[in-house]
Amino acid sequence: MLKLSSVAVLSAALLLAGCQAVNTTSGGAVGVERKQYMFSMLSAQEVNQMYAQSYQQTLNAASKQGVLDTSSPNAKRLRVIADRLIKQAPLFRPDSAQWQWEVNLIKSPDLNANCGPGGKIIFYSGIIEKLKLTDDEIAAIMGHEMAHALREHGREAMSKAYGIELAKQGAGALLGLGADSMAMADAAVQYGLTLPNSRGNENEADLIGLELAARAGYNPNAAVTLWQKMAAANEGAPPEFMSTHPSSTSRIAALQAAIPKVMPFYQQAK
Repeated sequence: MLKLSSVAVLSAALLLAGCQAVNTTSGGAVGVERKQYMFSMLSAQEVNQMYAQSYQQTLNAASKQGVLDTSSPNAKRLRVIADRLIKQAPLFRPDSAQWQWEVNLIKSPDLNANCGPGGKIIFYSGIIEKLKLTDDEIAAIMGHEMAHALREHGREAMSKAYGIELAKQGAGALLGLGADSMAMADAAVQYGLTLPNSRGNENEADLIGLELAARAGYNPNAAVTLWQKMAAANEGAPPEFMSTHPSSTSRIAALQAAIPKVMPFYQQAK
């Protein structure tokens, strides 16, 4: 166990050595102030460009299949909601005012939505139709996903994965570990570094998203009804959206605790 602990510590040191501390967002009333560590060789612009290409490929494929929805009432709803939320994004991140934001709807039964680096938003019709989402609930999802982009959680995850791979190689070379020990070291790093941050990222997205929606004039209480609907939909195999956005009583409780902080913004926006 001592040897494994040493590998985990060394891995963490090697991971941090190639990183720089950044603060991707500022402002707001929800108190998200965690320092993030990004690899300097992996710039935000590069990640945004990479994702923009992937995003366009997804849209092209959807268009060829006839499932890219640009004219339905739901597609129009998404654009209106996105416009209102995007106007609030610079409060947390001024340079997001220059992002090439996009929002698109794909006809699919999937209960899923996301916003990738650089502000590329995709909703799948299933999440709107099956959950019978109100505009306020759509704003809760969209705000949450936009918050992931504003906080650069994607680049953070890429930096972490890259750093972990380097750390594994460095630990193996320095300590002469065999394949089995390296697998154990990998598990230690994954559980010691990756999972806690992932939970933290979800909490950050919940809080920033809650404030984004409130400032845009959407009822923050909708975040609670949204996750209640998602929990009710979680019968048998969880929806794809739930696989990375787990609903829980603790999550709902955290949102309820934060709502009083953002309610004045909602009331002012109304």
